[in-house]
Amino acid sequence: MGYTIPDMKDHALYLIMASAADIRNKNIELIKTIVVRDYYVLVITTNQLCDILKKNYEQNGVPIDRIYFVDAVTKYAMGHDPLPLKNCRFVSNPGNLTDLGIAVTETLKELQGKKVCLLLDCVNSMLIYISSQNITKFIHFVTNKLRLLNFAGIFLAVEKGLDPDVLVQLTTFVDEVIDTDKIAQNNT
Repeated sequence: MGYTIPDMKDHALYLIMASAADIRNKNIELIKTIVVRDYYVLVITTNQLCDILKKNYEQNGVPIDRIYFVDAVTKYAMGHDPLPLKNCRFVSNPGNLTDLGIAVTETLKELQGKKVCLLLDCVNSMLIYISSQNITKFIHFVTNKLRLLNFAGIFLAVEKGLDPDVLVQLTTFVDEVIDTDKIAQNNT
């Protein structure tokens, strides 16, 4: 199956790097790992539609009853409000950080008292909509919120697609950086 987080700590924050070709597989791998460890998961999706992620998770044997979504792409792609989905909040687009922050805050509040892990499905896809500086501000906001609530968090990214300054900033926000490509090379 590849690399997952072997000793994921309940309140730790991770930046997980994957190749562009493998980022979707890492998303599924991580969700499997998180759900098996009894977490409720909040997926902030800026890369794939919530509906597609749900289908991918189900096809890979992941029970979706413990997964919540903040979807920042479906409404933008459709050009209008999608039909409501259980455990999903839609935001107008990935560049609307105010609405994205509100949706994340409301969902985390809803999950308070549970064992929670947030997964941002692709830091890089946000670069299409907003500046590197605003991405780091948003992730800083999210990491501080997670720390205040004692929740875990995973930020999935493609290293080669990130500005080195952004990577340095992200590294300072998390407890551990895991480069799955380097680990895969060391295991071959």
